[in-house]
Amino acid sequence: MLRTQLDTRQLTIGNILKEKARRHPNRRALTFLPDGRLYTYSDLHTLSNQLANGLLTLGIKHGDHVAVMLDNCPEQLLLYFALGKIGAVAVPLNPALHGKMLTYFLTHSDCIGVICDSKLLTRVAEIAHETPMIRVRVAFDENRNYGAILGDGRLSESVTYDTLLEADNHEPDCQVNFRDLAFLLYTSGTTGPSKANMFTQAQTLLYAIEQVDGYGYTESDTVYVCLPLFHANGLLSSTYGPLMIDGHVAMARRFSASAFWDDIRTAGATVTGLLGSMTNILWHQPVRTDDASNPLRAAVLIPVTQFGKQFAERFDIQAISSYGLTDYALATIYRAGDLPSKLGSAGRPRFGMSIRIVDDDDFDLPANQLGEILLRSDNMWGTSLGYYKMPEATLSAMQNAWFHTGDRGYLDQDGYLYFVDRKKDVIRRRGENISAFEVEEVIISHELVSDVAVFPVKSSMSEDEVAVCIILAPGAQLSEIALTDFCIANMAYFMVPRYIRYVAELPRTPSQKIEKYKLQAQAQDNLSVFWDREQAGIILRRT
Repeated sequence: MLRTQLDTRQLTIGNILKEKARRHPNRRALTFLPDGRLYTYSDLHTLSNQLANGLLTLGIKHGDHVAVMLDNCPEQLLLYFALGKIGAVAVPLNPALHGKMLTYFLTHSDCIGVICDSKLLTRVAEIAHETPMIRVRVAFDENRNYGAILGDGRLSESVTYDTLLEADNHEPDCQVNFRDLAFLLYTSGTTGPSKANMFTQAQTLLYAIEQVDGYGYTESDTVYVCLPLFHANGLLSSTYGPLMIDGHVAMARRFSASAFWDDIRTAGATVTGLLGSMTNILWHQPVRTDDASNPLRAAVLIPVTQFGKQFAERFDIQAISSYGLTDYALATIYRAGDLPSKLGSAGRPRFGMSIRIVDDDDFDLPANQLGEILLRSDNMWGTSLGYYKMPEATLSAMQNAWFHTGDRGYLDQDGYLYFVDRKKDVIRRRGENISAFEVEEVIISHELVSDVAVFPVKSSMSEDEVAVCIILAPGAQLSEIALTDFCIANMAYFMVPRYIRYVAELPRTPSQKIEKYKLQAQAQDNLSVFWDREQAGIILRRT
C-alpha cells in the first residue's frame, strides 16, 4: 500500500511536488482538455513556485486564509499548490456564490484574500463594505483580457494572475509542517450554516492516498476529472489521488453529457468518477454501437444506481464505489474483484477504518437493520480536524468517541455497507449539496416573509429539487416571480427553489420545530399546488 511507503511527518504539498519533479521531471501530470495544454511534474513544481513567491510579494503569509473561486482549470490547481507551499490556507468556493451567501463564506472563513475569475471581481466589490478584512484581490482571465475589469475604479487595487507569475521560480523560503492547515473545505449545513472542514497538509495528501489504495490507481492511469475542484471529490479523490501515484490527470472544465465520451477517448482516460445524476444522464443517452469502445477500465459510481450492472456492461467498465465524508474520511470501498452480487453497496471498510450501525442511543444494531452510520479511523492524521470555528458541532459529531455521519444505512452479514438516506437536512441537486438552512436564511431576510421551510422533492432524475413553503407577513403580497428574483440575487443559481407555495401555517412539533417530513410528503403527492419556476419559463444556468 502506498500509505505504508510514506512518512506522514514529511507529507506537505511542497515536499511532494519537489520529490515528484526530481524523480519524474518530464512525465506528463496534467492535461487541460478544452485547449490541450500539457503540464509535466516539473512544470507543476516550477509554476507553483512562481505563484507562491508572487503571493508572498502581495503580503500573503503562512496561516493566511485565501478564497479561490474558479471553474476547473490548471491555474486553480496551481494556486492550491502555491498556497500550500507557503503554508497559507486555501478556501475553495463555488464561483456561483454571490450576495449574502458569498459574504457568509468569506467572513466565516476569515479570508484576507480572494483569487477569482475576473468576471467575479464585481461581486467581491459589491460586498466590500461587509468584508473589510479582504485586502488582496487577484483576477484571473484565460484570455488575459484584464483592461475592462481593472479599469473599474472599485477594483483598482486588484492585481492579475499574470503578475504573480513574474516572481522567481525558486522554492519559497517558508517553513511548512505536516500539521499546518492546508484547506478549509465547506460541506452543506444541516441544522445550521455550512461547515468548513479543517484539512491539514498531511490529511489532504492522506485523503488522496486512500483513493489510490482503495480504487487501485496506478502510475499508468489517466484519470478523467470533470467534477468541480472546489469540492473534495473532484479535488482530492480525482486530482490529488492520481498525482500521488505519479499518474496523469485529464481535466475538463465541467461535466457535459455530450462531450463526456469524446473526452474519455481523446484523453485515453482509464478511470473516472461519476456522482449523483451524472450516471443517470449518461445512461439515458441514446445507445450507440461504439458505447463499449472506450479506454475506461473503471468508473467510481457514487451511488451505484439500480442499473449499475447494466451500465458497466454497456460501457464495458468495472464499476467501483465507496462511502465517505469530507467531514471525516473515506470509509468503505467496493473494489474491482469484490463479489458481483454486492454491486450496489458502498463496499467494506478500508484499512484502518471501523464502522458501526447504531440506534438513536448509539447502541449497535444487528446485520441488515437500518440505523445511523458511525465511523472511527485508526490512521493517524487521516481525518479532518473538525469544523472551523464550530467547536460544539465538532464535539457533537464525535459523541461517544465515534464520528456520527448523520447518514442512515446498514451492514449486511458479510460486512458490506449499504447507504440508504440522509438524516441531515441537505438537498442534493444535480451534483450540488444544498443547505436548506442557508436557503431559508436568505428567504427569511426578505421583508415580506414571516416564516419559511425549505425541503427536497424528488425529480424525474431521482435527485432532489428545492421546494419551499412560505408564510408571508400579515397583509403582504409577494409574487412567486418577485421572490425568485430575490433568491437569484442572493444565492447560487443551483439553490434557487423550483417549487414555491404560500401557506397560512406550517406544521410544528410541541417544541415549535417545523415538521418538514409532513411538508415533503404532502408536496411529493401533490406538486400541482406549488408554483413551478421551470413551468413559468425561468430556467437557471451557470453564468
